[in-house]
Amino acid sequence: MSEYRSLPVPDGLAGERVDAALAKLLGFSRTFAAEVVGGGGVSVDSKPVGKSDRLDAGAWLEVEWTPKEGPSIVARDVPGMGIVHDDDEIVVVDKPVGVAAHPSVGWTGPTVLGGLAAAGFTVATSGAAERAGIVHRLDVGTSGLMVVAKTERAYTVLKQAFRERTVDKIYNAVVQGHPDPLTGTIDAPIGRHPSSDWKFAVVVDGKPSVTHYETIEAFPAASLLEIHLETGRTHQIRVHMSAQRHPCVGDTTYGADPTLTARLGLTRQWLHAVSLGFRHPATGEQVVYRSDHPADLRHALDVLGES
Repeated sequence: MSEYRSLPVPDGLAGERVDAALAKLLGFSRTFAAEVVGGGGVSVDSKPVGKSDRLDAGAWLEVEWTPKEGPSIVARDVPGMGIVHDDDEIVVVDKPVGVAAHPSVGWTGPTVLGGLAAAGFTVATSGAAERAGIVHRLDVGTSGLMVVAKTERAYTVLKQAFRERTVDKIYNAVVQGHPDPLTGTIDAPIGRHPSSDWKFAVVVDGKPSVTHYETIEAFPAASLLEIHLETGRTHQIRVHMSAQRHPCVGDTTYGADPTLTARLGLTRQWLHAVSLGFRHPATGEQVVYRSDHPADLRHALDVLGES
C-alpha cells in the first residue's frame, strides 16, 4: 500500500536538492529518495521534478511512495571472518573484504552481524534493528578490525567514544605515487559527490574531515602509508587520498589506474584497518587490537617490492 504526504517546503530546506530534502523531511535514505523521485513519485507545485532539482521555500511538495520492507539480520556463515577478542561486553572481528557491516536495502551479500548471529553471538539491541550493536563501520571493500557492542552499556560508551574522537583508528593503505610531503595531514570537508549518488568528494559544505598519514615504504609506482583517522566519514581515506591525486591502489571508483590494479592482482582498494584502540566500556582500561594484512594485499605488496 502506498503512502502520501503533501506539505510546504520549510524555509530551512530552501535550495536543497529534492532527494536530500526528502531524506531530511521523511527519514528516507538518499538512495530510496532518489528511487522515489526517479519513479515519478514527487512533484513540486504540481510539476514533476528530478532528484537534483533545487527546492524553493514555500513551494508545495507532494510525495507518493510504496514503503520498502526494511532489511533484517540473516544468520549466515562468513568464511574468513576472525574473532580477535570476545568478552561479556564486546566482540572485535577481523572483517574480510566483500562483507558489509550490517544489512541494508539492496545488499544481498554477507554481513558482520549475520556472521556473528550464525556463530551464536548476541549483540546489543540499541539503534535500528538491522544495525544492532554496530558503533562504526568499514566499507564492503575494506578489510580489518571492527568492534561490535554486546551490551547496552558497551553500545552507549563506544558510540560516545567514536563521537568524541577518542578511538584510535589506524589503517594501512597503498596509494599511487608518492605523497608530498611524505608525512602530513589532510583537513578537507567531505560530502556527497555533486554528480554521483554512490560517491563522496571534498566539497565546501561537507562535514569536517581530518586524515593524518605517514609514509612507511616507497615503491617505484606507489607508497605504503600508515593512516590515523581523526574523523570517520564515509569513504574518508579513499576520498582524501584521491583528492591529493594519490588514490588507493585498486580503487577504480576514485581514480586508481586499472593497469596497475590488474598487475597487482587486486579486485578492490588496498586498504586495511590494522589497529583499533579504545577504553574498554566496562573496565576503562585502554585496549588495542591488531590485524595482519590479508593474502591479497600481501601479494600486491610483494609484486610492488619486486618492481
